[in-house]
This record gives sequence, C-alpha cells and structure tokens, in this order.
Amino acid sequence: MTTQLPPTATAYIDSINKHDAAAFRALFTDAAVVDDVGREFRGSTAIKNWSDREIFDADVTVEVLEVGTQDGQTVVRTKVDGNFDRTGLPNPVILDHHITDEGGKIVGLTCRLART
Repeated sequence: MTTQLPPTATAYIDSINKHDAAAFRALFTDAAVVDDVGREFRGSTAIKNWSDREIFDADVTVEVLEVGTQDGQTVVRTKVDGNFDRTGLPNPVILDHHITDEGGKIVGLTCRLART
C-alpha cells in the first residue's frame, strides 16, 4: 500500500474530518450502496441517515494509515476516533474503506474492521 489518495478518496476523508455532511453526501450517486460492517444502506436518503447518525453526530475523525487498490477499488486504511460506542471494538479502531467511484462520485463504499 501507498499513502497517495486519489481525488474522490481525498474528498471523502476531508469531508469526514471537516465534519462537512453536505460535502460528504454530495460525493455519492443517488443509487450508491454503503456496506458498513455488514449493514447495507442504499440510496441518498439511507446514506444521509446513516452518515448523520454514525459519522457526523458522533464527531468521527479518521487518520489515513495506508492507501492501496484492490479489484478496481481504492482501499483506505484509517484509524477512527469519535464519540461512538466502542463496546466490542478493538483499541485503536482501524477500518478499511473500500471505495468504488465512477466519474468522481462514489457508487459503492464498504467499511470493515481491518485485519491485522
């Protein structure tokens, strides 16, 4: 893995760290699908509700640790912090974000605990 973020992944990380919910939502197509640790959210309304509750209300921030590609996706490994329930989670919380984009918009996002 490297540490060079492609533009869509950069905008995704920046919108989270700047707590900019509107910029975050604007990155996704209307038909995008998010799989957050096995929970699926389809379409703009579901992604808005998920991100408001689990990213922006929780003041989540991410620190990029590594970047790579896998099966045409950008994979960003991050250390995640914020005001969320950490019950059963490792410390620190390390997530892999698998981002599928088309034309600068996210069509698919899968978030999983990183395997170390």
